[in-house]
Amino acid sequence: MNASSAAAATGAQDPAATAEAFVSARLAARATPDYPGVLPTTMDEGYAVQEIAIGLYPDKIIGWKVGGVAPARQSALGTHRLAGPIFARNKWSIEGDVVVKAIEGGFTAIEAEFLVRIGPNVDPAKTEWTIEEATAAVDGVFIGLEIAGSPLSAINDLGPPIVASDFGNNAGIFVGPALTDWQTQLPAIQVESIIDGVSVGTGGSPSLEGGALESVRFLLGHCAKRGRPLTAGMLVSSGAVTGVHRIHAGSDFTCDFKGVGIIKGTVVKAEA
Repeated sequence: MNASSAAAATGAQDPAATAEAFVSARLAARATPDYPGVLPTTMDEGYAVQEIAIGLYPDKIIGWKVGGVAPARQSALGTHRLAGPIFARNKWSIEGDVVVKAIEGGFTAIEAEFLVRIGPNVDPAKTEWTIEEATAAVDGVFIGLEIAGSPLSAINDLGPPIVASDFGNNAGIFVGPALTDWQTQLPAIQVESIIDGVSVGTGGSPSLEGGALESVRFLLGHCAKRGRPLTAGMLVSSGAVTGVHRIHAGSDFTCDFKGVGIIKGTVVKAEA
């Protein structure tokens, strides 16, 4: 019996074994049929696994994804957002159609998002932010695509602490063109996601609770409290404005940021 199985059998928390199982599965592009350990029940337990996994993953953090917590869970979990790291190897510029790699038997979804770049001179010790202060910390906004991805197929069904434990269910971002006047454009842009010719969701920044900049405000404080403050140039994947749309190898998709740009792509099986 391995460490994760032993922990699950005894009911003991073993965040190190869980983190190692997730990281090794991600690097091998191998699905994890069941959660590799005892399910975390609080956000602190989920982030404890994430923090160990960050240390095991052979890359540097260049940004963070932010996801929403369902209103019915916010009071019990003490938060309306969750976060996960984005690594350098999983950031791509959009040059023509994109290719998304999906772990067979795992979880993969596309999320049309606004990607926010952090400007200079962010106070690394500041843990409480207003929306006005967070807005002032932004020096650019881009249209883009987050790839939600995990070796665990049921990750989203199991809840936010589980999502947090595996890098926030993030597998990378595609960065598109910058908005020319983001403060004016951001609230107004309408977005539509289409998979295999079928419209699967519409929305915009206002579709997110508090908007995309609320994700930035949350993340600035969240990361500072963890001792991982945001620094100049980091990207914030601010939330799925049309929803989280599961996708599989062989499919194609379009994310249309009306009047600004169109992201098109296909999905293939991930390899180690």
